[in-house]
Amino acid sequence: MHLISVSFTSEQPSSKRDDHDFDDEMRPAAPPGSRVLVVDDESNVREVLSAYLDRGGFEVTEAADGRAALQAVQETKPDLVLLDLMLPEIDGLSVLSEIRRDSGVPVILLTALAEEADRVLGLEMGADDYVVKPFSPREVTARVKAVLKRVSEPDRFDHRLEFGGLAIDGRTREVRVSGGLVELTPKEFDLLAFLASSPRQVFSRGQLLEQVWGSSRDWQDPSTVTVHIGRLRQKIETDPHDPRWITTVWGVGYRFEP
Repeated sequence: MHLISVSFTSEQPSSKRDDHDFDDEMRPAAPPGSRVLVVDDESNVREVLSAYLDRGGFEVTEAADGRAALQAVQETKPDLVLLDLMLPEIDGLSVLSEIRRDSGVPVILLTALAEEADRVLGLEMGADDYVVKPFSPREVTARVKAVLKRVSEPDRFDHRLEFGGLAIDGRTREVRVSGGLVELTPKEFDLLAFLASSPRQVFSRGQLLEQVWGSSRDWQDPSTVTVHIGRLRQKIETDPHDPRWITTVWGVGYRFEP
């Protein structure tokens, strides 16, 4: 498996198509006309990702800095953005903030291991996912397809649930605690709605990745679930350290308490 390392010394994919380069799950064509914007200041990273995405059936645009990224978002209207956090001109989190002012386009962050705090902040600001360097271009392509597949599907949760002081409305995608509106990111809402739809059922992090993210632990770090659970508790629980609604079943996973 090719990996793009932090030093970006990975092997470039050959322009000649090799039937062994992709696993079977990578072969289905991308949704027709799907456009991906790849934003990274390292030309090697852009070239490798663009080559793999192109071979996966995507239309790819590249940007080398934050300013160019924002311009490309306006001009090309991508269906998904792969966004590095460490960018010249305008940093990645600022780019994400600007995108989220008027667009819900899915964003997958490209981050280094040392950028954990920024990664968490990016998820809070509305990023859909993240990939930590070093990463496999095939992994990134799989993540892109999974995110686009998820956002293209009809919302499975379109009803209203009430549990004491907690109300979850799938039609308006609003959550209220004791009558007050709670601001959640799209992924936080999806996770809460999924858990609340099956009260007291225990879900492992792997199951939540499959059901909520449309991914798997083979391609995605299960700590993504842990981060989102922690952020949900901060927003809906009176005491996040002694949660009322979302409890941990040690060694197994999480469940929603009605």
